[in-house]
Amino acid sequence: MSASQELEQAATKYALEAVRLDKQGSRGMAITMYQKGISTLLKLVRLYPDYGLNSVYIQRAQAYQERIKALQGGGQIQPVRQHSERTVEMTDQPPETETEGKASYDELVLQEKPNVSWNQVVGLDTAKKAIKEAIVYPVERPDLFPLGWPRGILLFGPPGCGKTLMAAAVATEIDAAFVSVDAASIMSKWLGEAEKNVAKLFNQARNTASSGRPAILFIDELDSLIGMHSNEVGGETRVRNQFLKEMDGVMDKGRNIHAYVIGATNKPWALDWPFIRRFQKRIMVPLPDYEARLHMLKLYTEHLNLAPKIDLDEFARLAAGFSGSDIRDICQSAHLRVIGELFDSGKASDKHAKPRPLSMDDFKGILADRKPSVSPRIISTYNEWSEAFKAL
Repeated sequence: MSASQELEQAATKYALEAVRLDKQGSRGMAITMYQKGISTLLKLVRLYPDYGLNSVYIQRAQAYQERIKALQGGGQIQPVRQHSERTVEMTDQPPETETEGKASYDELVLQEKPNVSWNQVVGLDTAKKAIKEAIVYPVERPDLFPLGWPRGILLFGPPGCGKTLMAAAVATEIDAAFVSVDAASIMSKWLGEAEKNVAKLFNQARNTASSGRPAILFIDELDSLIGMHSNEVGGETRVRNQFLKEMDGVMDKGRNIHAYVIGATNKPWALDWPFIRRFQKRIMVPLPDYEARLHMLKLYTEHLNLAPKIDLDEFARLAAGFSGSDIRDICQSAHLRVIGELFDSGKASDKHAKPRPLSMDDFKGILADRKPSVSPRIISTYNEWSEAFKAL
């Protein structure tokens, strides 16, 4: 066993014992065990300053420190802060009890039913076709799929190009229960809770699908959960193994339920092969082409006051290399510029005063001061990974 694993196990042991004593009302002994748990966690952070879970360990230390304050009746305790020099101190946090920590699962997921139609997903015809074949058609006519259908779909590509929007649109299309979670937040503040949270997510999806309603589990920033790491410690290994186990359960060919896992990542090359293999569909969501950019511009400027001679076709050509979110930001920035002029002129106090119409020069001025959020070099990397691993 490595030194990091021994420290993590020791921290777990102290934390569990502290909680047990806390429940029994043994305040003094519970405080001692919480303090030992904090000391062990901070030692782990100091020994492995570049480890990805350090922020989680610091949060746990903060939670235990707050519990100590509660047990001591609100006495002053030195706060924990993480400085750029990678030293660790305490930072003030709202008091949190053990019950609140365990309730964090409900805060972990977003279960609001999305209201996104396919029409709002501009372009991306290849990706939309692949998603429909994997999810929509099997839901509508499962009898046509004797070999089953894909349950794991990986959406990868530059940020701001519509991965989340596409997942929401397919959930709306099939009236699915939609459970969305940021993979980075799965790591709980409490030791041992992270793998439990993974199991809860998958159980919720399976139970919903078993009751007859399709379920989509959408995991954003997938690479932060199942990416490759050279200095893993025990906790992360357990979470990754739990994820593999749950994915295998979803893909069980003997259970033709409509439970799907859609993972989104901006860094597909960071994923380990065992995880890549479990996503039978691997679909690139690329930057918008000319037609998609023109469609977006018409959509985003629909409610703006445009000058009569504005040329959106030229704008679409000038915006080559920009993502969908970049294009929206450009339109917003141009609009803010003319609103700023109205306020600077002192006329904004007149409720009837309106900004002047947006001209082509306004958009060109924004484009001159803004670069695409995705570089050509990164686009080349996406294309290379797609050629190696794509599965439409």
